[in-house]
Amino acid sequence: QVQLVESGGGLVQAGGSLRLSCTASGSISSINAMGWYRQAPGKQRELVATITSTGSINYADSVKGRFTISRDNAKNTVYLQMNSLKPEDTAVYYCNLNVRVLITRNNYWGQGTQVTVSS
Repeated sequence: QVQLVESGGGLVQAGGSLRLSCTASGSISSINAMGWYRQAPGKQRELVATITSTGSINYADSVKGRFTISRDNAKNTVYLQMNSLKPEDTAVYYCNLNVRVLITRNNYWGQGTQVTVSS
């Protein structure tokens, strides 16, 4: 099976920075798209950023110019560098990876990491 472990969340003041990491382990053949999503209290989970295996990147309008997604294929890891954080960025952040194990593809979610931005 495949396990995802997230790290890097925490409490930061507005204008500060955090870097999230999500590492996959297990019987992985390859990883296609990697992404970050977030869910604030009382709101639906929303896309933050995605990156494909070829490096194509997509950002939510709300984070463009402030967040940067990247991946290290050798480490099966996706990162989210978050700069100029705002209180409205407060949410639980989840990574999502599209993983191939032999001939089967599935989407896997991380356990979530809390990001809190104080004003």
